[in-house]
Amino acid sequence: MDHRANQNSERGRGTIFPRRPQIGSVTLCLLTALYLLGVTNHTFWIKAYGYLVDISPLTFALFVIGISAMVFAVLVLFSAQYVTKPVLILLVIIASASSWFTDQFGTIIDREMIRNAAVSTGAETAHLITPRFVVHILLTAVLPSLLIAWVRIRHRPFFSKVLHNAGIIVACVAVFASCAFADYRTFAGVGRAHNDILDRLNPFLPIVSAARYTIDAHRDRNIVAAPIGTDAHRVNLAATHKPRVTIIIAGETARAPNFSLGGYARETNPEMKARGVTYFKNATSCGTATAVSIPCMFSDLTRAGYSHRKAAERQNLLDVLGYAKIAVTWLDNDTGHYNVADRVPYTFLPSTADPRFCKDGECLDGILTDKIDGWLNGVKGDSVLVLHQLGSHGPAYFARYPEEFRRFQPDCRANDFGKCSAQEIRNAYDNSILYTDHIVGEAIDKLKQRSDTLAGAVVYLSDHGESLGENGIYLHGMPYVVAPAEQTHVPLAFWLSDDLAEDAGYDLTCLAKTTGEPRSHDNLFHSILGLMDVSTSVYNPALDVFSGCRRAPKTVARAD
Repeated sequence: MDHRANQNSERGRGTIFPRRPQIGSVTLCLLTALYLLGVTNHTFWIKAYGYLVDISPLTFALFVIGISAMVFAVLVLFSAQYVTKPVLILLVIIASASSWFTDQFGTIIDREMIRNAAVSTGAETAHLITPRFVVHILLTAVLPSLLIAWVRIRHRPFFSKVLHNAGIIVACVAVFASCAFADYRTFAGVGRAHNDILDRLNPFLPIVSAARYTIDAHRDRNIVAAPIGTDAHRVNLAATHKPRVTIIIAGETARAPNFSLGGYARETNPEMKARGVTYFKNATSCGTATAVSIPCMFSDLTRAGYSHRKAAERQNLLDVLGYAKIAVTWLDNDTGHYNVADRVPYTFLPSTADPRFCKDGECLDGILTDKIDGWLNGVKGDSVLVLHQLGSHGPAYFARYPEEFRRFQPDCRANDFGKCSAQEIRNAYDNSILYTDHIVGEAIDKLKQRSDTLAGAVVYLSDHGESLGENGIYLHGMPYVVAPAEQTHVPLAFWLSDDLAEDAGYDLTCLAKTTGEPRSHDNLFHSILGLMDVSTSVYNPALDVFSGCRRAPKTVARAD
C-alpha cells in the first residue's frame, strides 16, 4: 500500500512539476542566435535590406547568411559549462534594452552614446523608462532569460566539446568568408558608402561601445589639463570705463530648423526678434550629444581636431578668460559641465530643488534667469556668466516649459512618443523653443536694465539639434558621420548693447551681411575672446565672427 502511494505521489509531482527539458549547449546557442537576430535586430535588418536589396537580392541573402554564421560562431565560443547560461542571458538582456532605443528612436549605441548615458541624471533617465519599455523588457528579455535558465544543458566531455565547438566555429567562419568573397566588390562598395551598416547589430555594437568607453575612462582618469593662453591679457579697444559683461547661454537640444529667426513658419522667437539679435542661420555643432559638444564648443580645438582625450588634456576658454583676469561663473540646469568648469565657480541648480521651478529632480530654465540679478549685483569688473540650459531635452518636451508657454496645441504630454501624433510631438518641441526664446530675452533685458553701469552682450548657442521623426529617427546622439542635419544644424545668436557696439567698434550692419555664412562651434572660443578684448597667442581672428566687422578704435588703457 505504501509503495503504491509513493508511486502515485511521484506521478503527481511529475504532473505538477514537469521535468526540465534537456538541450545541447550548441543547440541552445543556435536558438539564442536566431532569437537575437530575429527579435532584437529589426532596425538592423531593415537598414541592411535598404542598402543591399536594390543592388541584388542575392547579395542581401549572402549578407544574412554571413552575419548569422558569425553571430552563431561568437555564441559557440561561450559554450562551456558554467559559462553558457550567464553569457546568453546577458546578451539577451543587452540586446532587448538596446533594441528598444534602436527601434523606437533610431539610436545608434556607439561610444559617445555610452558616454552620454553615463553622465545622465536620474531624472533624465526616468523619462525613458515608460510602461511600454517595461513591457518590452519583460517580453523580450525577462521571459527568454527565464527559459534559458530553466532548461538543462547537456555538455560533452571536455576534449570532445573543444573539438566539436572548434569545428563549428571554423565552419561558421568559412561560411562568412565564402559569403563575403562571393560578392566582395559589392560589399566593399556598400561598406564605403554606408559605413554604418553594422552599427545597429545588437547586442554586439553596444557591448563593444561600452568596452571602448570603459577603457577610455580608465585611461583618462588621471589626465591633468595643460595650461593654454597663459599670456592672455585684456586690451581695452573700447573707450568705456564700464565693466564688460557677457552672458553665454549654452542651449540644449535646440535645432535651427525650428527657429523662426532662420525662416521657420511658426513664430518661435518673438522675444529675440523684438530685441534685435543677430542670428546666424547656417551654424553647425561639434557633436550630436552634450557630452561631446559642451567640451568641444569651449575648446580651442576645432571639430576636425577634437577628441575627448585631446580636450581633456588641455584647458579651455574659461581658463583663458581667467588668465586675463576676467571673472567667470557657471550656473548649470542640465547634466553638468563635463570638466569645462573644473576651475571656475560652479553651481548645479537642480540640487537646490527650488519649488518655484523644480520637480522630480529637474528644473525649468527660469531658475537660471532667476539667478542673473544676484550675480550682476556682484559684478565688480569684466565678467562672463555661463548659463547651461535644460532647454528642449527630450523625450519629455512638455516638461521643459511652463503652462503659459503652451502656445502650440495639442502638445504631446507624455514621454512616450508612441502615445502622441507627429504633430503633437512637434507642438511640444516648438513650445520648448518658445520658452528658450523667453529665457534669452530675459537675459538681454536684465543687461539692458543695467546699461548705465555695464556694457553687456548675450551669446546663445545650442549644443546640438534634435530629430523629430524624420526618416524614423528621434532624439539625438547619432554618430556625426551619419547624423541627419536636424541633429547638427544649430541656432547661434548674439546680442550687443548699443554702447558696447559703438564703443568697441562693431559694425552691426556689416555683421548682418555675414549671417548667412557657415558658422560652427569652432567660432565660440575665439568670438568670446574678441568680445571680451582678450589678446592671447591662442586667439584666431579668422574664427572670430566679429573680427571682419570691427573697426579698430584708439586703444585706451584701463586698470584691472
